[in-house]
Parts: sequence; C-alpha cells; structure tokens
Amino acid sequence: MDCLFLGPECGELADDCQVHWLREDGECLALSLRECAEQLRDKAVTLVLPIEAVSSFLVELPTAKDRWIRQALPFAVEEMLAEDVELFHLALGPQHADQRHRVVAVRRDLLAGWLARLDDLGLDIAAIHVDADMLPGGHGGQALLLGERGVLGGDSELRMAFAAEQWPVLQGVDGPWTLIETDAPYRVLFEGRSAATNLAQAAFARRTENQAWIIWRPAVLMLGLGLFLHLGFALFQAFYYEWQAERFAQTSLALYKELFPEDKRIVNLRAQLAEHLKAGAPSSSGFLNLIEAASVAVAQGKSSVSVAQMDYSQVRGDLALQVRAGDFAEVEKLRQKLMEAGLSVQMGSANREDDGVTARVILGGGQ
Repeated sequence: MDCLFLGPECGELADDCQVHWLREDGECLALSLRECAEQLRDKAVTLVLPIEAVSSFLVELPTAKDRWIRQALPFAVEEMLAEDVELFHLALGPQHADQRHRVVAVRRDLLAGWLARLDDLGLDIAAIHVDADMLPGGHGGQALLLGERGVLGGDSELRMAFAAEQWPVLQGVDGPWTLIETDAPYRVLFEGRSAATNLAQAAFARRTENQAWIIWRPAVLMLGLGLFLHLGFALFQAFYYEWQAERFAQTSLALYKELFPEDKRIVNLRAQLAEHLKAGAPSSSGFLNLIEAASVAVAQGKSSVSVAQMDYSQVRGDLALQVRAGDFAEVEKLRQKLMEAGLSVQMGSANREDDGVTARVILGGGQ
C-alpha cells in the first residue's frame, strides 16, 4: 500500500506543502501535496503523521476488556494533556512489555481537517500512523534520520522528533539509542507499520461498504417493510373487490334465471336482460333501474333474503317483489338498503311461515 508522509510544516495541507510519497514498489518521492494527490486519486493510502502533531504515552489501564478500556481511557490520560481531554481523539495501541498500553492523542479538529482536505483531493485513507511510532521494536531504543529531522522510538517509551544536528547530544539521553543507518529511511518506517498504533479508530475508523450498510440497514429494512405492507394491502383490496364483483354477478345471474327461465345459454347478462325488456315493453328503462337496484340491495344484505316472485306494473311504474327471509329483521334491512339507493319503498303483506317469513315489497318512484 502507498504511504503518504506529512512533515511538521504541513499545517493546513496547502497544495504546495511538501510531502513524501513511498510507492508500493519502494521508491520514495518528495513532491507537493497536489502533485501527489493527482497520482494517488481513489487509491487506498496509509497516512503518516509527524510526531510533532500528536502526544504519545504508555498508561496503565484497570481492565483488559475492550469496552471498559475505551471508557477508562480518557481518565487515564487527562492528567498528561495540557488541554481538555474532550478535545482529543485517543487511539489505543498495542500493550507494552510492562503491561502498559500505548496511547496516541491528537486534536480532533486537526485530524478531522486533514482527513477532510485529503478526501477533497480524492485520497482514500485506509490507515493512520505516526512516524516515530513506526520505528521497529525488538532492538531497544531506535533513532532514524529523515533529512534534517530525526525521530526516536522503538522499544523505548519515548516518541519524539529532533533536529538532525542534535543527534550527538541525544545519544546518551534516556538511552542508549541505536541509530538506524539506511539510504531508505521511509522504507524502514513503512516496514514497522504493523506494530504501530493505527489512529483510524472510533469516529475516525475507515468506513467500509459493509459498515455503511450497517448504518443504513435499519432504514432500508423499514422501507422494505413499508413497501411489503403496502403491496399486501393492495393485493388484499384487489382480491376483496374481485370477490365482491363475483358475488354481485352471481346474484344478478340467479335473479335473471328466475325472471327468464327459458334462457338456457347466458353469454352477456346485461345485454340479454336489455333485449328482454326492450321486447317486452316500450318503456323498460324504469324496470331496468328498479331490478338493478333490487339485485344490488339483495346482494349487499349478506343474508338469506331471496326473491320468490316479482311483478312489474308499467302503468304504475312500480315493481312488486315477493321475498323470502329468515326473519322480519332481514326484511327490514332489505327495505333500508333499497331506500338508501333512492327508491320509494312500500311494505305490503308479511307472513311468518315454518321456514321463515314472506313479505311483499313494492318499489316505485325511481331514483
């Protein structure tokens, strides 16, 4: 993976600030941030911060459980910071040989600003390290010169930068220190990144596609559930109205067969009924309206009401129905349905029989 090294003078990451780019093939280039970004656009990059921009310590933590460690971390380092601990992003690193943990603290606003700037330039920051923390361990305290600047790290607790000309003075301070002599110092740092603290944690963790899905999953599931319920309700309505239409059609067909038993083949009920009415009377529209209204009312009643006989008087313009029902209440419901349809309804004789009641219902007056 390519590595982008920021220097201590980078500040707000202007286009012309000088950076070092360690390519995947091991070649290291010194160039401006804009030039580097043009070649690294949309590529995964390891960002390396200068030690001058962060604070690094070893702290004792009272627990070994990750969740509790995160809760205890601010309390463990607040006395070591010159500013309010809430202003800092705290990155937890590996455990030291004496059981203490490495902690790297960086101002939240500073890190957020750098990452936003690099994102604007099209860089995909996959990991974040600190240069002095990338010195290899296992060989005591290590020192490495990066041009006019040097860094201290390795197995030592100390992480710091120094001017290269100060190296002779520092050799005996908090040492001993071993100077790594190399023509490829940035390559040395890159090779030590696996043991270094990755600052891409918590709010600054790299957001992968899977993490993005986890964030959006509840909303997507709720949207899917809403769509499923909407489609289910629409299907229910479709089936219900289809059932109602079939029920009305069957009621109309039964009534037609009672009126015209001689018709054995029924193809188009409405057309055939209109033909009968046209042939039987010069003015059949009133009868057609009455019989349609009666058919719908009987079907909507959801009861045992049936039409035993009907008589139409062209002179009076009324339709007399002889109906059978389970009880008088069903006859009354039929009357109300007919009146709701706008018909004039008169009740004739009504008789109770062994299997229910019979009643004469006279419809007239039109809608």
